[in-house]
Amino acid sequence: MKNIITNADVKTNSAMDSADDADGSLRLDDRSQRIEMPRIPDGLWLVTDYGAVGDGMTMNTGAISSAIQACADAGGGRVVIPPGVWLTGPISLRSRTEIYAERGALVLFSQNFDDYPLVSSTFEGIPTVRCQSPIDGEDLEDIAITGEGIFDGAGEAWRPVKREKMTNAEWTSLLQSGGVLDDAGRIWWPTKEARDGSSIVKRLQQEGIADPLAFKPARDFLRPVLVSLRWCRRVLLDGPTFQNSACWCLHPWACQHLTVRNVMVRNPWSAQNGDGIDLDSCQHVLLENSSFDVGDDAICLKSGRDEAGRKLGIASAFIQIRDCVVYHGHGGVVIGSEMSGGVHDVNVSDCTFIGTDIGLRFKSARGRGGVVENILMERIRMKNIAGEAISFHMFYDGQEGSGEGSDVEMEVSEETPVFRDIRIKDVVCTGAKRAVLMNGLAELPLANVAIGELTASCDTGISLNHATGIRLNQVRLRVQAGPLVELNQCTNALVNGLIGEDFLHGAAMVLSGERTEGIVCRGSRTCAGRLAEASVRLAPGVRPGALTLD
Repeated sequence: MKNIITNADVKTNSAMDSADDADGSLRLDDRSQRIEMPRIPDGLWLVTDYGAVGDGMTMNTGAISSAIQACADAGGGRVVIPPGVWLTGPISLRSRTEIYAERGALVLFSQNFDDYPLVSSTFEGIPTVRCQSPIDGEDLEDIAITGEGIFDGAGEAWRPVKREKMTNAEWTSLLQSGGVLDDAGRIWWPTKEARDGSSIVKRLQQEGIADPLAFKPARDFLRPVLVSLRWCRRVLLDGPTFQNSACWCLHPWACQHLTVRNVMVRNPWSAQNGDGIDLDSCQHVLLENSSFDVGDDAICLKSGRDEAGRKLGIASAFIQIRDCVVYHGHGGVVIGSEMSGGVHDVNVSDCTFIGTDIGLRFKSARGRGGVVENILMERIRMKNIAGEAISFHMFYDGQEGSGEGSDVEMEVSEETPVFRDIRIKDVVCTGAKRAVLMNGLAELPLANVAIGELTASCDTGISLNHATGIRLNQVRLRVQAGPLVELNQCTNALVNGLIGEDFLHGAAMVLSGERTEGIVCRGSRTCAGRLAEASVRLAPGVRPGALTLD
């Protein structure tokens, strides 16, 4: 691969040191606009000409592979899958080749685990061994998957299921289908080998063993992602539905010049690790006009985990996400938690989240390292968010929600994650547990995050912990309880034009923490009138003069 941006290419003092225009908007690197499309030669190859039968019973792995091989041997072109139900094993992509699934085509991947050999891959930011993905490509150029067909990963054959994610009737039916339970009786696994595979994989990884054959006893545990693209350049996914994956649905890793548009990504709500798309160490990306309804994070940006991610050092960068809808997911658009290679120059715009656990989600943990910076998110609409509309959480440990922060201070090192220079503006949320939550690190607070033109109806308001240089501008809140804004251990924050709708009683703003200082509040009011000292509460330990009311 060429022209990969690594950590060494990114200024450590942040691309945002002078990144505010006169109007206060971020300037993103213009390389995000230069995305190359795949170059696919003319020519058509029909899978039926190579013996494929769309009856839902005939195994078509060989026929589809032969059509792709013939197309590639001729220099490339379009491989056509017509209407029908096409049962198949893994499909291996080739350079300069387009897979076109016509409307009415259902590509149904095999539930026979023996059809998926073990291969070297990456998962959750760490090099490892996985089963080969149903749609698989490595070190390719000019590839496309298009059309209005459906690719179904047969994930129900692979996935574990948590008891709390099913009704009593669904759980009873699942138990009657076979499989085994964990010792606590709370997680169902399709096979004993799948249940016990985690300990085998962990041991092999600790011993530094990378030979796929050594992982065979844990094969059933090593669920494949539906689409795995590694080190590919000029990629187009346009039109299909990708659904029911065994693990993550779409996983481009270390790819450049990737366009994803007009796709639908669907996984059951109960799907363990059922992410929609994970843009992992990818650069020059456009994701647009697509919808997601999944069992985990919907649209996620990653760049490797901990030491492995820092050593690889490939940032996710120059990414545009626009005009997408998320119906269900743990997060609508998510950065992290594996972001050790860095994430920068990202623009998210004109997206809608309906019923996600969290809306805009930033997450990491000590040990990750990496820098997330120069992020702009604007014109975001949300409804019925179970947790926070906007969440920054530096203590992520795998839980579905944002969890709790900590005042404990650790030493700053290369393992300390950095989140800074992020702007979120023009957000409307109707229904959320909390409007905004920021849990920064005591040793390295969240820095220079601006949230403007936010209108939210929620249970509680804004909670900021260990943050510096925060700007809240023209924020309008209707809350059910508690203050509008809480600031704990925060410095140099500006709250401008805060409006509390129907907020009559109690403190509108609460300050706590001995470090809190340099807080300015101006032009803010509730229905009881202009914000004054009587509507602000300073907790014990807050320094005199920490707040300026204007």
